[in-house]
Amino acid sequence: MQEVIRFQPLYQDRVWGGRVLETALGRTLPREGPIGESWEVVDRPEAQSVLVGGTCDGLSIREAIDQHGAALMGPDYPADRPFPILIKWLDCRERLSLQVHPPAEIAPAMGGEPKTENWYIAETTGEAGLIVGLKKGATRGAFASALVDNTLEDCVHRFPVQAGDSILVHSGTVHAIDGGNLILEIQQNSDTTYRVYDWGRMGLDGKPRQLHIAESLASIDWDLFEPEPVRAAREDAVIADSQEFRIRRVPLAAGESVSFAAGEQPRLASVVSGVVTVNDAAADTLTKGDNALLPYAGEFKLTATADSLLLITENFA
Repeated sequence: MQEVIRFQPLYQDRVWGGRVLETALGRTLPREGPIGESWEVVDRPEAQSVLVGGTCDGLSIREAIDQHGAALMGPDYPADRPFPILIKWLDCRERLSLQVHPPAEIAPAMGGEPKTENWYIAETTGEAGLIVGLKKGATRGAFASALVDNTLEDCVHRFPVQAGDSILVHSGTVHAIDGGNLILEIQQNSDTTYRVYDWGRMGLDGKPRQLHIAESLASIDWDLFEPEPVRAAREDAVIADSQEFRIRRVPLAAGESVSFAAGEQPRLASVVSGVVTVNDAAADTLTKGDNALLPYAGEFKLTATADSLLLITENFA
């Protein structure tokens, strides 16, 4: 299948969202109000990406894998296995809740799914940061007491970020995102989130959002202290490597290319900035904000027409 696979975004209302996807990515949003997430690639019972253009135009991602699984994912990929990666753009105008995703060893017993995710900071305001992990010395007991006293920020690790930074957030890591960040989130296919603290905020319905205190306390890794992000840089490098996926940062100057041979593995190409042509076809381009699947069966050459930055996700099939 010698064509990149494009998807129709699915926009999600979130109380902490905004309208930055319009200006930063040049998107036309489907409705008014705070749009917090654009689900770029998703294969879940409650949400299905629809393919745009080419052989699979109009098919859901599930239908495409059912009908063309060997070409898209490789000959050994089970046709009934959901696509393993979920990609989102996050427009965080307000701080997200403090939350955790259950580790793989306890998620089934809790009726949930593990979720390891990577955050790439595309844009950020000067004061915005991230919360990932615990401050050194924080304990489960101190954390539980801080929940009651509303002093939880004393227990969690917050650090400033700049555009180009990224961090891998494993299941079991307590985390939150400050307002002022535009983030590309590449994650394990899961939608299980336990909300432990919401900073006193009301939901879109004017009521406090549900908390999951017991589930959160059971899921948090109490030995994960002050993890460090991968700071912004321009060299080609692996920025995330986990059991679930690997992400490579690929900067391209105008005229430079990156190529992928057929029959290796499927990959996802995310354009963080710039424009790339596909296989030297001037009319076939991926632009800032696009997230596309490079099928297993295809051979691809991505060439920058302007200085560009790609994230290549692999090792997930």
